[in-house]
Amino acid sequence: MLCAGGPMSDWEVYAVCYADRVARVRADSFIFDDNHDAPHPMEYFVWLLRRGEEVILVDTGYDDAEAQARGRPIRLDPGAALAPLGVTPEDVTQVIVTHLHYDHAGGLHLFPNATLHLQAAEMAYATGPCMCHDVLRMPFTADHVCEAVRRLYAGKVIFHDGEAQVAEGVTVHCIGGHSRGLQAVRVRTQAGWMVLASDAAHFYENVWLHKPFPIVVDLQNMLDGFETLKRLASSRELVVPGHDPLVRRLFPAGPAAHVTRLDPGPQEVISPALFTL
Repeated sequence: MLCAGGPMSDWEVYAVCYADRVARVRADSFIFDDNHDAPHPMEYFVWLLRRGEEVILVDTGYDDAEAQARGRPIRLDPGAALAPLGVTPEDVTQVIVTHLHYDHAGGLHLFPNATLHLQAAEMAYATGPCMCHDVLRMPFTADHVCEAVRRLYAGKVIFHDGEAQVAEGVTVHCIGGHSRGLQAVRVRTQAGWMVLASDAAHFYENVWLHKPFPIVVDLQNMLDGFETLKRLASSRELVVPGHDPLVRRLFPAGPAAHVTRLDPGPQEVISPALFTL
């Protein structure tokens, strides 16, 4: 594990919900689920890390044009959704891109001053032979990938290969599985080491019960990744899934209805009984 030097201070972590999808069933979330036709909504987040004047954004969401193209409306523009935290899109100079799927990298253009932190494996995947297959290409949008390439040619991409430190108390870890270069983010908080799983675990049920998500390029990497997430966190309660509506129930409210503060830790006991309510 990487060792951090310098002053040891904790980060504030906020989950910012900008969209949701209610018309989903459990078959959309889990492979081999017995209750496959039961409703299973999901929410869409970006995450803001803040320590004093330092700000790091994790993922960018997607904009209204992408929402209309995919028929998946958003409730808030992801850039505007940061306003209750006192952050404008122009303030953001560092973005950790967990992977290049449309709902995580579809707003890159909204943050013009940002340098991107990306796994080299993800750029290779999104621009390589795997994109010849419709089913693997489906979660990507060419314009978003091209924006990442434009940022690269402007000298504003930092590539990582596996595990790396982005800032003191913030590290990234390549998980793969759902996308070839998917990375999770480990953050030191007042509650301990927290892991923002992004799509390494869409829901608590994925990681707690080892139930894989259907969109997958490498199933073994996905399953192994569940254990990696738990190993990286101080406790499995501090593994925060990327799309689970339970996050907003379990953690304290932030400064607006769509903002949840994560760094104090969950305010309710997490157990599998919650997953099927």
